[in-house]
Amino acid sequence: MYRVTESIEFCYGHRLLRYKGKCAHLHGHNGRVEIELASPSLNDQSMVADFSDISRIVKEWIDQNLDHRMLLHKDDPLVPLLRNHDEPVYVMENDPTAEAIARVICDYAVSRGLEVSAVRLWETGSSVASYSPSPSK
Repeated sequence: MYRVTESIEFCYGHRLLRYKGKCAHLHGHNGRVEIELASPSLNDQSMVADFSDISRIVKEWIDQNLDHRMLLHKDDPLVPLLRNHDEPVYVMENDPTAEAIARVICDYAVSRGLEVSAVRLWETGSSVASYSPSPSK
């Protein structure tokens, strides 16, 4: 199996509504996401995919939706307040944990036709969460 990984850095803030501890409070991260694609064979350019295509597709979406935004659960009482003040918010179905953010990015990349095998979100230099889509049938 061939694999390629593209790395993208972005900044975001969040808090976890269902968490008891520091992460229940607003805070931010300088995150790094790794989008890994896999293929049993190479394309006509002898690649799994062009790194610049992966970056263009995923980085553009991250820049427009996640970078320098507050990522919040849909039930977070801060959502309407921040929106009323024109603050950039990205609302999620779940608490915006590293795992949930990795899945959101993975789902977007897959929706754009990328053969994603895994997405890893480094929340800090020593903490990483990953999500892999279910295999296609």
